[in-house]
Amino acid sequence: MNVNHFQHDPLTVGIIGQGYVGLPLALRFAEVGVRAIGFDVDEKKVALLNAGQSFIQYIASDRIQRLRTVGAYEATSDLKRLAEPDVILICVPTPLDRHMQPDLSFIVRSAESIARTLRPGQLVVLESTTYPGCTRRDVLPLLEATGLKLDQDFALAFSPEREDPSNNNFSTHNTPKLVGGITPLSTQVAYAFYARAIQSVIAVSSAEVAESAKLLENIFRSVNIALVNELKMVFDKMGVDVWEVIRAASTKPFGFMPFYPGPGLGGHCIPIDPFYLTWRAKEFGMDTLFIELAGQINRSMPAYVIQRLMQALNDRQLSLAGRRILMLGFSYKKNVGDDRESPAYEIYEALHHHQASVDYHDPFIPSVRPTRAHKIHLTSTPLTVDALSTYDAVIIVTDHSGIDYDLIQRHARLVIDTRNVYPVAHDNVVKA
Repeated sequence: MNVNHFQHDPLTVGIIGQGYVGLPLALRFAEVGVRAIGFDVDEKKVALLNAGQSFIQYIASDRIQRLRTVGAYEATSDLKRLAEPDVILICVPTPLDRHMQPDLSFIVRSAESIARTLRPGQLVVLESTTYPGCTRRDVLPLLEATGLKLDQDFALAFSPEREDPSNNNFSTHNTPKLVGGITPLSTQVAYAFYARAIQSVIAVSSAEVAESAKLLENIFRSVNIALVNELKMVFDKMGVDVWEVIRAASTKPFGFMPFYPGPGLGGHCIPIDPFYLTWRAKEFGMDTLFIELAGQINRSMPAYVIQRLMQALNDRQLSLAGRRILMLGFSYKKNVGDDRESPAYEIYEALHHHQASVDYHDPFIPSVRPTRAHKIHLTSTPLTVDALSTYDAVIIVTDHSGIDYDLIQRHARLVIDTRNVYPVAHDNVVKA
């Protein structure tokens, strides 16, 4: 493997998975002169991208159109073309199954597809979050089964994705990139490639360190969010506002970092990734108590929201059954159109279980369609004074910008505020 080739020569990169991680990567490399091919099994997505249309709210369609016009980017569902790229990045989902066990099928199928066309001179990098050792244990054998030799014929590394949708300060090009190869040469090759498009690339000693670092990043957030979620429930019993407590503690200029409670965790990372380490640790006879407890607390938050709603209705001599409820926000995060693992699903299903009639409003998610895990089919309802007057309660699940929260407070009979939208007390607002 020639490191200089990946540092200086014209290259083509193929990225398997054109979602929230793969598409921004493909566009970034295309913008710095590396021809990009986006591979995806979703034919509709491929057609949309080749037409220059974005399906991700914070990626402008004209950015894709410019790259399509000059031939710098294309999308395809033909995995036989994986022989074309000099570099192949794997950016596929790594979900949990219903038993909270890692589902590595997307990674394995991607590696099998690469192996069918693997040729000398290719660099393969796994970016999907996984357990420490996955690149070496699950991907490498499939590539070596072709008869090609690591370092001599191909390079293999892990580089964790660090996408943060709607972050205005950090995007693909200026978010530091970790790289850990199966061998030192693979690390050098991967480092040389990423340095063409990423401002800061940090090499670590192995793929396992890079895999573990990604898990630590998300476990750190999961555990600290669980802490403030638990404190929220404790302080509520004491009549203390957890949000004011966090503001007060944040005045300390050292030794403290604020985290904020909410209705539950969402997105593809924090609710899922920590359990990849939990699963792997059991192979070594270890129990990850902090991780598992944090997961239990965070998964309990939708039920806590329902409990607070029921208490507030009871105070008004009302039961939840038969009430009309409006959920404000269905995405897992503020100002993004991403509902993956959103706590809104569990809140909706709990409300439905209690025989409430439920609608939602979300300017970023015009409709919710059935998934493998959730059989929900909804369309966002307009947010108007007349509409608000018909609901018994509004639950703020996601605090999108641009929403007229004063309008909601003035015209809603009851507001369940899970995001501290109303730091000042109102008679019709209940914190949850």
